[in-house]
Amino acid sequence: MPETNDVVMITGGGSGMGREAARRFAGRGAAVAIMDVNEAGMAETAEGFDNIHCFSMDITSFEAVKVAVAAAEEKLGPVKRLYNCAAIMPFGILTEQDNGIIHKQMEINYGGLVNITQAVLPGMVERGAGDFVSFASMAGWIPMLKTGAYTATKFAVRAFTETLYHENISSGVRFACVCPPAVATPLLKQGME
Repeated sequence: MPETNDVVMITGGGSGMGREAARRFAGRGAAVAIMDVNEAGMAETAEGFDNIHCFSMDITSFEAVKVAVAAAEEKLGPVKRLYNCAAIMPFGILTEQDNGIIHKQMEINYGGLVNITQAVLPGMVERGAGDFVSFASMAGWIPMLKTGAYTATKFAVRAFTETLYHENISSGVRFACVCPPAVATPLLKQGME
């Protein structure tokens, strides 16, 4: 449980699991920085909380991520906990799905994790403390029809996070990779449409 004034950073904070995490941490007194391209969604997440702070950011742009992280840390202090929840999940048969959509899923779901990691983790390692949480999925363990592209991104998230853990095993930073089953969030609705 976070202590008052702990700084929690959450990507994909405009909806779904990111929104839920942001509200829970804020309710326990943490200073929460949420990041998303969905500004309206972030405003809904922050409604009723003066300790949820919104930072508009495209997770696929490393430069944008670095700028947003620097702004959040300047305003709130060093990040103690990072939750990477940003993802998209459009369904489709791999040979029929739009090529650009397949690549976009990898850019957001995996590439976004790479970007936020390189912007936040070095500071945690330097301070010798922090919690680093990646959101993968049961789809990252068990491939399912019509989610082949999404599944591939979540396999990548799992492998990336496990490698980070081993590379930083004595750093004082704790790592977790969350793999939920299908949850009734806007992400699932997006895939079904």
